[in-house]
Amino acid sequence: MDVHIDGASRGNPGLSAIGITIKNDDKIIKEHCEFIGIRTNNQAEYEALRRALEICIDMDGEVNISSDSELLINQRNLKYRIRSQELKIISREITNLEKNYDKITYKHIPRTKNSRADYLANKALDKYVGANSKK
Repeated sequence: MDVHIDGASRGNPGLSAIGITIKNDDKIIKEHCEFIGIRTNNQAEYEALRRALEICIDMDGEVNISSDSELLINQRNLKYRIRSQELKIISREITNLEKNYDKITYKHIPRTKNSRADYLANKALDKYVGANSKK
């Protein structure tokens, strides 16, 4: 199963949302977008991963995670250390979720190859901003 994730923040920290696409044999089987509150851009990327692993838990034992966040991918692949306390907390939650899978791979992709997840994250942000500008 192939999962594309993205976190979007307007400001750093700022209003944030996540976008997730889940594909099996190149067919989209599920999409998810969600406003997540005030976060940094890196926290939003990590929240996208955490949520994707929660959503996929009963779907498949093997997942390929793709993200345009070089920091997230290199930290999950243990190439970079995690220094941020907030990211360490989310990272522990992700590590616990990873135990539910037989195999997880993390791959960095260019932003252009992650456009659908990016679109979904921005759609959730636009919906939140639009709904709250009418109040």
